[in-house]
Amino acid sequence: MTLFKNKTIEREVKDYFFITLGLILFAFGWTVFLLPYEIVTGGVTGVAAIIYYASGIEIEISYFVINALLLIIGLKILGWRFLMKTIYAIFMISFLLWLFQIIIRNPDGSVVKILGEGQAFMSLLIGCTFTGSSLAIVFYNNGSTGGTDIIAASVNKYYNFSLGQVLIMVDLIIIGSCFFIPQFGDGIDRIHKVAFGLCTMVVENFVLDYVNNSMRQSVQFMIFSKKHEEIAYAIGTEMDHGVTILDGHGWYTGQEMKVLCILARKRESPQMFRIIKSIDPNAFVSVGSVIGVFGEGFDPIKARVPKKNNTIRRVNEEE
Repeated sequence: MTLFKNKTIEREVKDYFFITLGLILFAFGWTVFLLPYEIVTGGVTGVAAIIYYASGIEIEISYFVINALLLIIGLKILGWRFLMKTIYAIFMISFLLWLFQIIIRNPDGSVVKILGEGQAFMSLLIGCTFTGSSLAIVFYNNGSTGGTDIIAASVNKYYNFSLGQVLIMVDLIIIGSCFFIPQFGDGIDRIHKVAFGLCTMVVENFVLDYVNNSMRQSVQFMIFSKKHEEIAYAIGTEMDHGVTILDGHGWYTGQEMKVLCILARKRESPQMFRIIKSIDPNAFVSVGSVIGVFGEGFDPIKARVPKKNNTIRRVNEEE
């Protein structure tokens, strides 16, 4: 019981550490590279930016208010554990947006364009790389930056839509609204804002899905060794990993041999190899990429299952 509690605390501390790291990267990329060039993005930060460009209301204020409303909506779907991290993220980002805006402002109040004039698109690419990567880090560690992330996480919980796909649909609505705001200038200027906004949407969500899928990538180990019991015990205890033992038969040698089959995250491969080599340097190991692994310790199965009564009714009708 104590060991389980310690592991839970350790996992929570790790989650909050990486969530904080992701939030810092997000606020840095958004404030330093996107805000100075008045680039509109999706999400609640995009809505807050539109409000700021149009009315001058500080971004962190509108960001906080909008997220507070979405938190109420997401409470029932996502639960307290997820939303506690979201609440933490909302307060942290509100503070970081305020802090980074102070840092990048000139004495006269204007914002610093770190890449210089006429570098809006390059700044867009760099900024969205930061924000997309940071969102992937936050999501991977069971967190959220709030806002439309709450909507994306809610849909992703029940349906097999990627986070990037859901965010793209929501962001299209937010970015398209720029065309109807007079403060963005005439028709051509508004079209430019929408075009740049669409670019941020594509780049950010591409980076989000790429980084997220890279971190979740799984591999399958097939280990052939006479010391299979020692290897299985070490992997099971040191890595807290499940191991399946298969019966093998060598065609050429005619010898019986046990084969260890292990599904693991790709990032766990170096530790796996270290354990194998330390026990049996002559072990034969095959590693293959796996498209997806679902179940305990990996990704949950996201599929709608028909109600039992409906299934029984269909069977009876067929009979």
